[in-house]
Amino acid sequence: MTIEEAQETVDEWITAKGVRYFSELTNMAILTEEVGELARLMARIYGEQSFKASDKNRDLGDEMADVLWVLMCLANQTGVNLTKALEKNLEKKNTRDATRHKENEKLKG
Repeated sequence: MTIEEAQETVDEWITAKGVRYFSELTNMAILTEEVGELARLMARIYGEQSFKASDKNRDLGDEMADVLWVLMCLANQTGVNLTKALEKNLEKKNTRDATRHKENEKLKG
């Protein structure tokens, strides 16, 4: 599935089963919540935090997909084609930031 196809799939689901999109501000809050859930799980898997019983059956991929879902909702609501946006962003990184990280003393050694 391409990013564009995924955006279309999200839109079709919202239309068929979700009734309508939440407002953009509500979805921004939901996105923040979902990123927080992902961060919590990352801290338990890769960080020093211990697992709570409620965290043990959580799936990292599912948490990432929740973030992606809400991001796609926001993109659909605001008319952003994420494929084009990502391509434009990669172009910027390949020009403006082409040597930035290689020249960063903090990343050497």
